Amino acid sequence: MIPVILSGGSGSRLWPLSRKHYPKQFLALTGTDTLFQQTIKRLRFDGVQAPVLVCNQEHRFIVQEQLKQQKLETQAILLEPFGRNTAPAVAIAAMKLIAEGRDELLLVLPADHVLEDQEAFEAALYVAAQAAEIGELVLFGIPASRPETGYGYIKSVADATLPLGAIRVQRFIEKPNAARAQEFVDSGDYYWNSGIFLFRASRYLEELKKHDADIYDTCLLALERSQIDGDTVNIDAATFACCPDNSIDYTVMEKTQRACVVPLNAGWNDVGSWSSIWDVHPKDAQGNVISGDVVVHDSHNCLVHGNGKLVSVIGVDNIVVVETKDATMIVHKDRVQDVKAMVNQLDAAGRSETQNHCQVYRPWGSYDSVDMGGRFQVKHISVNPGATLSLQMHHHRAEHWIVVSGTAEVTCDDKVFLLTENQSTYIPMTSVHRLSNPGKIPLEIIEVQSGSYLGEDDIKRLDDVYGRTQTATLSRATS
Repeated sequence: MIPVILSGGSGSRLWPLSRKHYPKQFLALTGTDTLFQQTIKRLRFDGVQAPVLVCNQEHRFIVQEQLKQQKLETQAILLEPFGRNTAPAVAIAAMKLIAEGRDELLLVLPADHVLEDQEAFEAALYVAAQAAEIGELVLFGIPASRPETGYGYIKSVADATLPLGAIRVQRFIEKPNAARAQEFVDSGDYYWNSGIFLFRASRYLEELKKHDADIYDTCLLALERSQIDGDTVNIDAATFACCPDNSIDYTVMEKTQRACVVPLNAGWNDVGSWSSIWDVHPKDAQGNVISGDVVVHDSHNCLVHGNGKLVSVIGVDNIVVVETKDATMIVHKDRVQDVKAMVNQLDAAGRSETQNHCQVYRPWGSYDSVDMGGRFQVKHISVNPGATLSLQMHHHRAEHWIVVSGTAEVTCDDKVFLLTENQSTYIPMTSVHRLSNPGKIPLEIIEVQSGSYLGEDDIKRLDDVYGRTQTATLSRATS
């Protein structure tokens, strides 16, 4: 069995913690490990191989760093130039394995879900594997325990041809209203759609080709034209752009005659909203979930997340408050599904707060925007031991670097020199320069930019050890 972990979501309903370039799967929302790391760790048992990861190219360095932190192994990483939903993502993974002569069972699962009961998860996998071995396409269904309007539902019916514990899918129902959702819960025949699947690679491709030949043919061509570097596949952007944007559910599971459900009663939560975060965390005596520097008075069933500033909440119930360095959100728990609409509104206004945090992670470390004005910007830059930024130049700005801790190796035009704590240097406009950390501890510097234009697209890369493009865009951020 090969897990195919889908890590392409943006998690917009968990804004402002989740941002487009650092989405929820890479955040430690329910423990010390990130959701992405938790997902891989729960797959460490007999009969399960190292996973195949599918993620966005913009997240590749985050993925590599989080794998390295926990010494987690993968057998392949497929990098999408942009999202095209789950059906194409799984198709390319299946096609790659088939091309290698491998036709194992594929366990498809999102990178951002919580499963609290490992034993129940493995038991459900055992049942599902029996069904998949006879050609079924298995969907794990969560018993509908409350009238949830934010999930899709599956109606099931008994089928004696299936292995014990598997149930035939009768139909799919999109997110219902509250009254209809209550009817589903009362009937006992409905399950929430978990988005976790198990099927043989060739069976999935057979059904995909039958029901959506456009996706099948486009993915096959995109894989043929992709660049392969070791275990990393860079999916061809020009071809992939032509691929229809559809889910496994819509493209295959709702149309095939061989879809079945295996109940999964393992403490599943898709952590898809702030109310879900409230659900999975321990509460105080008043039902509040608090983190950070938070003081709550005469308030009940609230979630309050602080990130540096003191956050005080007085006399409110069922409220979510999330504070970050550059944004604060307040929403009633009954309206958390509307956070996505707010993100869309901010995107339409061109607000950068939906894209990046003030602290932005890069393959060499991170930077944090400290202050900004009309003709200046101040950043705190942290460079990992042994890491190096790209060799680059700027047309419209100069930079001052002040070393706070560690040792910096500086390249400026034809000079290469070292700076240590409390030393500084000046990088003139248009000078070719590079910053490296030759030491064994993180290098911390303060960078002061000044000039007529401070946009991140004023970076011309001349050489880069991470293989990034020569000209940075705003989404790729600094250096």
